[in-house]
Amino acid sequence: MHTNANYFLHTGSGQQGHPSMGAWFGYGLGSTNENLPGFVVLNGGLIPPGGLDNFNTGYLPATYQGTVVNMSGSSIENIKPTEPTPAHQQNKLNLLRQLDQSVLGRMGHVDQLESSIANYEMAYRMQATVPELMDISGESEATKELYGLNSKFRQTTVFGRECLLARRLIERGVRFVELTCPGGSGDRWDQHGNIKDGHAKNSRAVDQPIAALIKDLKARGLFEETLLVWTGEFGRTPFAQGSGRDHNPFGFSLWLAGAGVKGGIAFGATDEFGYKAVEGKVNIHDLHATMLHLVGMDHTKLTVRFSGLDMRLTNVHGEIIHEILA
Repeated sequence: MHTNANYFLHTGSGQQGHPSMGAWFGYGLGSTNENLPGFVVLNGGLIPPGGLDNFNTGYLPATYQGTVVNMSGSSIENIKPTEPTPAHQQNKLNLLRQLDQSVLGRMGHVDQLESSIANYEMAYRMQATVPELMDISGESEATKELYGLNSKFRQTTVFGRECLLARRLIERGVRFVELTCPGGSGDRWDQHGNIKDGHAKNSRAVDQPIAALIKDLKARGLFEETLLVWTGEFGRTPFAQGSGRDHNPFGFSLWLAGAGVKGGIAFGATDEFGYKAVEGKVNIHDLHATMLHLVGMDHTKLTVRFSGLDMRLTNVHGEIIHEILA
């Protein structure tokens, strides 16, 4: 259930193989930083059910795939060159480029090969860019304290670092940044049991870093041009499942901020039991349409031709939720 719901949230389809919303954003907006990917996933320890297909490009060019950056160990695998000198590495890259271009010259347009060439070149530039991005030693002590990096609760420091790196990526022009839950903080909000302890740990992990990110973006003049979306793939039932709650696909809450979203309002309502949405009912296609609208794109026109169809993130659905726009 989690896997299909995550695919639906990320790609607009409950089945794997479709492009992630992060890939669509990069495809539609392009890039403002040639040294970093347009779609970055900051992984605090728990990749969502469904795995890396949540960040895939599907039938979009492979260059728009999400790049996973880990918060522990090596941030990106093989980011450090293994060749003895820069000249050795450059010679290898030149040879690869010549071989690839030779194949393209004989076969014409081949998306997989063209994407590989672009990815090789991007990876080479990232070898210098990513270490500088990940090095937060230049941030002030006040900023580190703001994000909770000095907290005694490890999950707060993990998610705090994710939020701080998200701000650094946004400053550098990365179009779409996704953050995952830190491991060990209460089973990624999926409390079928022990909900009080689990949700308390989850809240402790994320509350301070989220508040810090919003405050920091505002201080740097980035809040009004950055859309923040905080959500899971579905909600929880209002009735007990032992000491926890079961899955609820019929009504759940999420929040948006920045980028033209109206502040201080609640839109929609569930029934008196908090079980099913009864007022202002919207769906994931509406969320995607509204997200694209808020960053300047028309979801009905952001299409790519595949298998004889004009495919899009919202399929043939989606209505902008005008009530939440400032």
